[in-house]
This record gives sequence, C-alpha cells and structure tokens, in this order.
Amino acid sequence: MAKPQREVPPALEGNDQMIAAVGTGVWAVALIVVFALRDQLPDSDHWWIWTCVVGVGLGVFGFLYVPILKRSRARAQGRRDDLHNHQSQDPQRQDVQSRS
Repeated sequence: MAKPQREVPPALEGNDQMIAAVGTGVWAVALIVVFALRDQLPDSDHWWIWTCVVGVGLGVFGFLYVPILKRSRARAQGRRDDLHNHQSQDPQRQDVQSRS
C-alpha cells in the first residue's frame, strides 16, 4: 500500500542582503588573514590572495545588486498581475486572443 503524499512545504525566504553581507565579511576576514600571512605562503599559493579579493568583489556586487533584482522582479510581477486582471475583465479581448 502506497504512503499518502505529503504536501510540499513553501519555499523559505531568506534575507538575501544579509546573506551577501555575511559572505562578503567572511571573504574580507580571509583576505586579511591571507594577506597577513603572505610572507609565510609559498610562491605557488599567492593565488589565494586574489581568490579572496574576487570573493569580496563579488560579495559587494551581490550586496548592491540584490535590491535592484528584487525591485525588478516585483515590477515584472505587478505587470503580469495587471495584464491578467485586465484580460479577465475584458471578455471580448479574451475571445479575440483565443482565436489567434
């Protein structure tokens, strides 16, 4: 006998800017540590410094880009909702579109 399927839980929403800020902070701490220890690193491991620099740079980009992305998604959702509401209020328009 098959087990009944459980309902899928809704997706969890996180604070995207906080996540980007914490990640950027971790990369910044790593950069400080690696930069402080750069004289003790073998020459072949100096790429770690640049890895941390890129991590900080991408983190700052993400921190600044997240609000722009969220506003853009909200505007797009609003336009979709407006279009859907407009089409549901105009039955003649729906009839013309369904024939196309």
